[in-house]
Amino acid sequence: MARTLSDRSGRAVALHRQSAIATVRAYIGLGSNQGDSASHLRDAVAELARSPGVAVVAQSGHYRSAPLGYLDQADFLNAVVAIDTALSPAPLLAVMQSIENRHGRARSFPNAPRTLDLDMLLYGSQTINEPDLVVPHPRLTERAFVLAPLHEIAPELRLPDGQGLQAALAAVAAQRVVLLDD
Repeated sequence: MARTLSDRSGRAVALHRQSAIATVRAYIGLGSNQGDSASHLRDAVAELARSPGVAVVAQSGHYRSAPLGYLDQADFLNAVVAIDTALSPAPLLAVMQSIENRHGRARSFPNAPRTLDLDMLLYGSQTINEPDLVVPHPRLTERAFVLAPLHEIAPELRLPDGQGLQAALAAVAAQRVVLLDD
C-alpha cells in the first residue's frame, strides 16, 4: 500500500509529477539506526520527491530489523520507494549520496551504524557493474529488510534474473522484520 508523504513540518509532499520526458522505474532502499530514524526516512523520501528528474510513485511502510554484519548496534528502520526518473544511474546515485550527506552519513566501516543509507536496488531491468555502483544491489535477495518493503509496493515485480519477490522472500524467511504502525 503506497503512503502519503509529509516532510518534517508535516506538509504533504506530492507523490506524482507529470513529465513528457522518458523515465525509468527504479527502486531505492532506505535505512537508518541513528538519531530520529523515522524522520530521517520521511525527510529523505521528501527530498527525493523534490529532486529534479525524480518522481516518487510509491513508498512502503517502515520495517524494523536487526542489524546484519556488525551486530553491536541498534535495530534499523527500513523502507523502499519506487521512483520514476529521467536521471541516468550515475546522476541518480549522486542525488542519493547528497541526501545521505545532508543527513550526516558517515562511512567509517562496512555495516556501521548510520543516520541514513540509500541504496539503488533496481534501475529498470538494467544490470550495472561499475566501481561505484552495482545494480541490482548485490545483496538484494539476501535481505528480508529490503525484500519485504519491496514486495509491499511491487508484489508482482520480477528481478532482472527472472526471480519473483515471493520466492526471494521465502529464502530469507528466518530473518525477522516487523512492519511498524506509523
